[in-house]
Amino acid sequence: MLTIGELASYAGVTVRAVRHYHAKELLPEPERDPSGYRRYSAGAVVELIKIRTLAGAGVPLARVRELLQADEAEFAAAVADIDKQLRAEIRERQRHRERIARLASGDNLALPPEVVKYLDRLRALGVDERIVQVERDGWIPLAAHSPERVPEWMARKREQITDPQLIGFYLTLGQALDRTDDDPQLVELADELAAYITQIADEQGEDYIDDTDIEPPLVKLMDTLAFDTAPSARRLIELLKKRGWTGWTKLERVNPTQGAARTPQEGTAVQRFRGEQ
Repeated sequence: MLTIGELASYAGVTVRAVRHYHAKELLPEPERDPSGYRRYSAGAVVELIKIRTLAGAGVPLARVRELLQADEAEFAAAVADIDKQLRAEIRERQRHRERIARLASGDNLALPPEVVKYLDRLRALGVDERIVQVERDGWIPLAAHSPERVPEWMARKREQITDPQLIGFYLTLGQALDRTDDDPQLVELADELAAYITQIADEQGEDYIDDTDIEPPLVKLMDTLAFDTAPSARRLIELLKKRGWTGWTKLERVNPTQGAARTPQEGTAVQRFRGEQ
């Protein structure tokens, strides 16, 4: 007869494990002898080794009893079922590992791969990192709200960034973000931006400027994210409104007279860009 310590030693487990298997009713707990000790038979060693082997193979303890009592056919079927579950868990854990690995780059957090590639392309074209960040922060709620439309939007975006005029717009916008509200050069850059937008809209159509059909609450949210990231953008939007365009996420043409009138110098800058006399 064996003490609990001897049983644990022969089976290659801890005393704590033996008591745990008792609590789970996997291993019968013998009565105490007159000295107050529990004594185990050699058969208990065999049963304990079976339990340890099954548990070590990944069999949930809730199913160990079932396997211990199963005949050959039942045992094979149960093992096949457990193996199927384990393979599913492994695949899920592998997906988790892949997601964790992608998080090494901040852009991959909560963004579809095609959006990440688009942001990388903007960087490669020399677009200011602040603008890339604004784009990234805007795409996160947009992709979460309408994931089914991301491929459609990305196809249009990939087409648009092949347009030198649009890239010129992005580069000029990056320069504008460096200006303070009272910087005279911000006015000149606003002229250039308005000229870019107007020429693109005239040549490609206004749908080319605003083609995402985003719901108003999302537009407001994305505008707020943009202004928080690049505070000077608020002043820039005010200047653009005087030049016929309003909005950040959703660009819309407006009557320039709705804002303050432009100075003659401002009008000349737009004409210069468009080649007018």
